[in-house]
Amino acid sequence: MIRFVIGPGRAVVPDLAERLPGRGMWLSAARDVVETARVRGAFAKAARGPVTVPPDLLEMLQAALVRRISEGLGLARRAGQAVAGFEKAREWLRDGRAGLVVQAADGSTEERGRFLSSARGTVAVWAPLSAAALGTVFGRDRVVHVVVAPGALAERIGLDCTRLAGLAPGQAANDKASHDWASHDWASHDRASNDKAAGA
Repeated sequence: MIRFVIGPGRAVVPDLAERLPGRGMWLSAARDVVETARVRGAFAKAARGPVTVPPDLLEMLQAALVRRISEGLGLARRAGQAVAGFEKAREWLRDGRAGLVVQAADGSTEERGRFLSSARGTVAVWAPLSAAALGTVFGRDRVVHVVVAPGALAERIGLDCTRLAGLAPGQAANDKASHDWASHDWASHDRASNDKAAGA
């Protein structure tokens, strides 16, 4: 799910960290759901008044999620909870120390498959960034394989990868790959701020 709030000037603001004050409006992280809400006035209906919705809302969300994934990986690296490189990352994977695997989207399919052959049990695998972008996080020119240890950071990165995948072109709300954890386009979540569900 993705939370939105109404910011200054009645503008619709994505709240990916789910921390901004105000009444929250929740949408499934699916490209068609977000676009339909944008063009059909669902945000105004949920906010009970006129709002300003950015015409490039999908692009804003995708860029913000890419930043969050990069930041999350950076935090994991600095905390000693992530390693990069074929051999080091494969050792963690082989030893069952992987909570999440992140691979470069432009990495070799054959090499990525060979790396994953070392996995023990089931582990989530995502490819949200390029090798150059992963390299920037780890201070290298290119990185193809990253393993993140189990824990809160792996869960956060995995959630953002799930949301980013759901917003990719060709993904729909009934696409199991991006939507198997949310059963409704709009849903209510109990939060300390007493957010209320937005009706579709």
